[in-house]
Amino acid sequence: MNARILDTTLRDGEQTPGVSLTPDEKLRMALKLDELGVDVIEAGSAITSIGEREGIKKITSEGLSTEICSFARAVKVDVDAALECDVDSVHLVIPTSDLHIKYKLKKTREAVKDLAIESTQYAVDHGLLVELSAEDSTRSDLDYLTQVFKEGIDAGAKRICACDTVGMLTPEKAYEFYGHLSKLGAPLSVHCHNDFGLAVANSLSGLRAGASQAHVTVNGIGERAGNASLEELVVSLYSLYGVKTNINIGMLYEISKMASRLTNVPLQPNKAIVGENAFAHESGIHADGVIKKAETYEPITPELVGHKRRFVMGKHIGSGLLKKRLQEMGLRVDDEKLNQIFTRVKALGDKGKCVTDVDLQAIAEDVLGIVAEKVVELEELTIVSGNKITPTASVRLNINNNEVLEAGIGIGPVDAAIVAVKKSIADFADIELEQYHVDAITGGTDALIDVIVKLKHEDQIVTARSTQPDIINASVEAYLSGINKILGDKKDIKNIKEGDL
Repeated sequence: MNARILDTTLRDGEQTPGVSLTPDEKLRMALKLDELGVDVIEAGSAITSIGEREGIKKITSEGLSTEICSFARAVKVDVDAALECDVDSVHLVIPTSDLHIKYKLKKTREAVKDLAIESTQYAVDHGLLVELSAEDSTRSDLDYLTQVFKEGIDAGAKRICACDTVGMLTPEKAYEFYGHLSKLGAPLSVHCHNDFGLAVANSLSGLRAGASQAHVTVNGIGERAGNASLEELVVSLYSLYGVKTNINIGMLYEISKMASRLTNVPLQPNKAIVGENAFAHESGIHADGVIKKAETYEPITPELVGHKRRFVMGKHIGSGLLKKRLQEMGLRVDDEKLNQIFTRVKALGDKGKCVTDVDLQAIAEDVLGIVAEKVVELEELTIVSGNKITPTASVRLNINNNEVLEAGIGIGPVDAAIVAVKKSIADFADIELEQYHVDAITGGTDALIDVIVKLKHEDQIVTARSTQPDIINASVEAYLSGINKILGDKKDIKNIKEGDL
């Protein structure tokens, strides 16, 4: 059995409150979805706006290998808008529940069915593949729903789709419901929403019952609680059911991060498959097991989906993991010193602190009596900002006893300061800011600010922190701490001459 994937990130996913993609952003996402291997990209709803049509046209003009689809209501003007965008197909949607027919459309069942048939025929006559979709189908009268689908197939619809619009199905009901519709003689799609957290489970049940295609979104974004998650569904099919798709599973983490950046919808850390904690381990028992044999506490390898395993320092850490992490940092400790470091890491964890790589190195160097050499030191930071001026920062850094002056602008003073520092070190290290997190530890306008950053250089990722009353100084200090951690191990940085800077 193979399952087809229709991705609706660019249509249903974009209906997430607060999300609006530009035509160029839509194109970037579509190119990545095509590379990922989805069978159909629902690129948007062409009738929505001029900008929406521009985005869909950019996608269709690329000649992608995947089918490009537009959402359309069962009215000719929507189909005409889709035709203008040169799409391959339309996802033609008509409400079928009495609730929608009576209160939203204010029509009769017969009139709604006629709209579905007429619109299907019109789209087919104009060369479009039609996937006829019933909105709120899971709260519809089953006999009426079946009749609409049968007549739609007779009118030329090549696929049918039953939408669980408000997530009312359970896996048991989904199996029975989609099993009945799969006997109608046309390929059947499942389209499940996540209002009760069952979208993936219901989609799996629908596919097991005879559906051949699932509608999904990257990261499960969408209206209200979202849609069925592409990555969760595909990996579940692959790992738990042995069902193949055309998806390149190794790209799932990459496309998840891209979707999060473009939509500005952050992932919760414990998000299955692609969350930052999906393959993270802190517990001593768990970490020890994973080090010895990954399968002890990981159902799949992080490499399968393009992710990475990481071990977290905290109060649950075991001595074995701590010793391994210290060895990775190039530090050799005897049992007595290891126990001292172990105790101090636990103490930080008991205070609710996240123990970063820089924290651990500082603790270890203090216990071992090592004086850390800073490659980069901040000599001076100046910020200019206001309601009628572009935030600007200038920094003077000491890099291996060489003075470097740089300036940067940003959308805010913190951004400007980080831009200036990044420009200062650009000649010898390309260090990316992966994550930036701020907490106010105390109350009031003079609150202590705790800044944690995650930096990436080539394959190395480090976290660093700083706690100060000033958010700008705390941000720069945390950023520089991470830079020093990364550059401290680089032999070439210690040989840079003044003329090179």
